[in-house]
Amino acid sequence: MLRKRGELIRYKSKKVEVLAMGASKGFELMERDIEIMHLVSRFKFCLGRQIKALLDFGCSRVCDRRLKKLVDFGYLERRHILYGVPSLYFLGKNSKHIGTIKYYSYKLRLDEIMHDIAVLDTAIFFVKNHGLKLDELQSERELHSLDGFSHRRHQPDFVITKDGKKTCVEVEFTPKAKDKMMTNIKRNFFKYDNQIWVVPESENKIRAMIENSQIADVMILSWESVAQYAREK
Repeated sequence: MLRKRGELIRYKSKKVEVLAMGASKGFELMERDIEIMHLVSRFKFCLGRQIKALLDFGCSRVCDRRLKKLVDFGYLERRHILYGVPSLYFLGKNSKHIGTIKYYSYKLRLDEIMHDIAVLDTAIFFVKNHGLKLDELQSERELHSLDGFSHRRHQPDFVITKDGKKTCVEVEFTPKAKDKMMTNIKRNFFKYDNQIWVVPESENKIRAMIENSQIADVMILSWESVAQYAREK
């Protein structure tokens, strides 16, 4: 329990044990708050509706009120970056001891924001539609953190570990050079038991490269179906 303002206190949750600065007057961190910050840390940022879906908030109003509290007390930062895209939630200044990704930093790239939002929607699809737990997913950021300070290498958007098998998930909207695409598909084949590519129905070039790779245990999912499902949650 967080008690005195400014006091460094150990806080335990089911997902992570953290050291957090004591609560400001009138505010106390709850276990779900830690889960929110853990989720944001794993995926760089989240939309409010994605936090609601993945952490099973009863309704949007309850979720939005809690997120506002976390922003007001510096545990989250709310930024409106792209026109037509809802505000994004990032870790705030008071959550430095709470985020779980400690050794891998990233640069926010405007051209990747829509892709990163799609990755979280795809995670919602698998968690809700396939009954997965968040702990059974490893995000790209977590995978890069395991690389330490070594040369940055390609990682899938996330990996699912279930029943002793590993499935990597790739969300692909833009055709890559054929050689690079084939390299990624082959690396996934040797490293994981299965691979799933989430691709828009209109991207025939991407679909053709995956289908023509002649690699076993590869599945293509329609991005439109994934997006519709995620946004209804």
